[in-house]
Amino acid sequence: MSTLPKTGNTKKVELYTPEYYALCTLGGLLACGPTHSLVCPLDVVKCRLQVDRSLYKGNFDGFKKIFTQEGLKGLYTGVKPTAIGYSFQGATKYGGYEFFKHSYAKLVGEDLAFKYRTSLYLAASASAEFLADILLCPFEAVKVKQQTTLTTHHKSMGAVWKEMSGSLYRGIAPLWTRQIPYTMCKFTSFERIVEAIYDKIPTPKSEMSSLQQTGVSFVGGYLAGILCAIVSHPADVMVSKINAEKLPNETTGQALGRIYGKIGFVGLWNGLFMRIFMIGTLTSLQWLIYDSFKVYVGLPTTGGSSEEQKEE
Repeated sequence: MSTLPKTGNTKKVELYTPEYYALCTLGGLLACGPTHSLVCPLDVVKCRLQVDRSLYKGNFDGFKKIFTQEGLKGLYTGVKPTAIGYSFQGATKYGGYEFFKHSYAKLVGEDLAFKYRTSLYLAASASAEFLADILLCPFEAVKVKQQTTLTTHHKSMGAVWKEMSGSLYRGIAPLWTRQIPYTMCKFTSFERIVEAIYDKIPTPKSEMSSLQQTGVSFVGGYLAGILCAIVSHPADVMVSKINAEKLPNETTGQALGRIYGKIGFVGLWNGLFMRIFMIGTLTSLQWLIYDSFKVYVGLPTTGGSSEEQKEE
């Protein structure tokens, strides 16, 4: 659903082949693992505020106190499970999205694929994220436990993993609740925002340089990230709460009910500003890295104008 960008790379990769999907998978790994690791300090403050609003007066107070009390290492609490978990998740999410998007388009046929492209984006991204979260979940559980529990934040990933053995997937349902709508919003809004940008630009995408195309990806990614943060934030709060506070004898449903009874609707929005900044930055950087990688290996950037997509 896009044309090849202008690039100095002469290597040709046939679209929708095993090599194509393998490269998209590698691009997703490179886009997600490093970026989530980079913003780990934002995540530490966000998660701690979600679990206990009284810990800090605000985001900047959180940074200051953590750095003063725990040093730079404290701000990067949980960075190892973050890097590993989101590398697996990103690889599966991006590679899976490309696979499911093309597969579902073939299933419904060319005419219907363009007409109902938004539905295809939603279905493809949901399918990919469902699988990606199965790989992410145990690492997310360890990360949150390290970041929000004073008795474990100084322990290694391996030690916390061992302590949580048997309960590493207790947050899978809230994680799906958070991540699937987030990814559906992330990919679908990105595709439609990028399409709208290309429709407004007088120069066809096929005549734009790779730098210009990745610039469009960056802008589209940031705008999509803002929407993603708002859509997924309540579930993100619950994931943090479940991993930090779920009692051994509780079911996930019981824990959700108890926690919601304690924090209420307003509590579901704790840390939203930080999440908007964090997810907006993350999403824009991820699309920039992903599409830059695709250009580097000789693949088209993601998305295109409505006319170009209709012709394909």
